[in-house]
Amino acid sequence: MKANFVSPLAKIVSAFFLGSALLLATPFSSNATKDKGKVTAITEDQLSVQYTGSNDNSVMFRVKFQNATAQKFSLIIKNDVGDVVYQDQFTTADFNKAVHILKDGEFNKATFIIRVGNQQIEQRFVINRNTEVVENVVVTKL
Repeated sequence: MKANFVSPLAKIVSAFFLGSALLLATPFSSNATKDKGKVTAITEDQLSVQYTGSNDNSVMFRVKFQNATAQKFSLIIKNDVGDVVYQDQFTTADFNKAVHILKDGEFNKATFIIRVGNQQIEQRFVINRNTEVVENVVVTKL
């Protein structure tokens, strides 16, 4: 009967190559990058669109979106007939943007949409051009 003899050096070399092969087979990503494409649910209370005033040329709104996870989202603005008049993507956590809509005869309604993945939140406004701005002044003391 012949005895198989493996030298200690051969054991070390084979263990090294086995460990190297396992290291190369392991992906070089962490758990943090695995969750990067994950979409968090959004709710109506995260979006705030407020009318802030108007001037001779435009109507102004303030759009705020609380995006705590800083996930990618789109801001879309549509006109009366559903045409997209503005669209851009952001990853801001506390999004805050002033929007000016030009007063032209074609734009009577504005729909503000925040879209994350296949979820979306909408807020709609009617733009009334026939309003008269009245400024109240209160005098308390002369």
